[in-house]
Amino acid sequence: MVRFTVLASGSKGNSAVISGGRTRILVDAGLSCRELFRRMKLADEDPATLDAIVVTHEHQDHINGLAVTARKLGIPVYFTEAAHRAWMRWLMPRRQMTYAEWLEQCRRQAAERQAETAAAEICDAEEADEEALAPAAEAAQSAGAPSAPLAAGDDPTWLPAVEYFRAGEPFAIGDIDLSPFTIPHDAADPVGFVLSSEGIRMAFVTDLGYITPNVKAQLRGAELLLLESNHDLEMLRDGPYPWQVKQRVLSRVGHLSNDAAAEFLSSAYDGQAIYVILAHLSENNNLPELARVAAERALAPRASLLQNRLLLAGQHQPLAPIYF
Repeated sequence: MVRFTVLASGSKGNSAVISGGRTRILVDAGLSCRELFRRMKLADEDPATLDAIVVTHEHQDHINGLAVTARKLGIPVYFTEAAHRAWMRWLMPRRQMTYAEWLEQCRRQAAERQAETAAAEICDAEEADEEALAPAAEAAQSAGAPSAPLAAGDDPTWLPAVEYFRAGEPFAIGDIDLSPFTIPHDAADPVGFVLSSEGIRMAFVTDLGYITPNVKAQLRGAELLLLESNHDLEMLRDGPYPWQVKQRVLSRVGHLSNDAAAEFLSSAYDGQAIYVILAHLSENNNLPELARVAAERALAPRASLLQNRLLLAGQHQPLAPIYF
């Protein structure tokens, strides 16, 4: 059985659970760990059964609960290498340094090198004693004496395990096959996914400024299509965001409008999905009914092809699980 559950979708947090065979993965972790677990339990999903977290990109509404969730469950996180590096930079930002601070840092590093040299000389003098004690230490270890464990300490970027993937190179996590593809968004290396298990193909794409030919090709033949329908153009233009934010959302590396999603559904969508889910709706610049009406109008002329149900993913409650 294949199961697809959207836990949250919107500018305040995004996450979905995909189950196939004996494998269960979390795509994005944009809510706190506590809230992710609460949503999973509401959807009758057991957090303890998760096998991995897969990240589409490093923006906060997709990774807010990532580290705590991965650590608590002891599961690996799959990134592109660029997204992982960007996530680490976000958690440990560098600040600008004055010339005086730079000089002080140079003096401190020089003093540390001198101290290391002195310590090395002491170590050289003690090496003979350590060699003499080595057999006793080995005997104690073989007898079960505990060694000092490696700990994450206070490093906010520590994860139980990190696995890298590349756009355009399919990979598998247990019984789920994943095919990541590049999307146009203002992140380090953003991707959408086609996820397949037990013969069911699910396409997952949000956070893109426009639908490229490559994305159109990836979305064909899916039994489930999750597609961004972020904003209404008039609401965004008249809304409360600063102009520079409006420009970013409207740009070719921003977000899909209702009109852009509808244009795809009317002209390039193959009509094969059993379910079409509109996702990442803006709470400030969209209304669910506006997104729904735009999509329904786009699909109406193709009723002979339409076998799917149109659903809207929300920000505050999980969507009812979809079974195949």
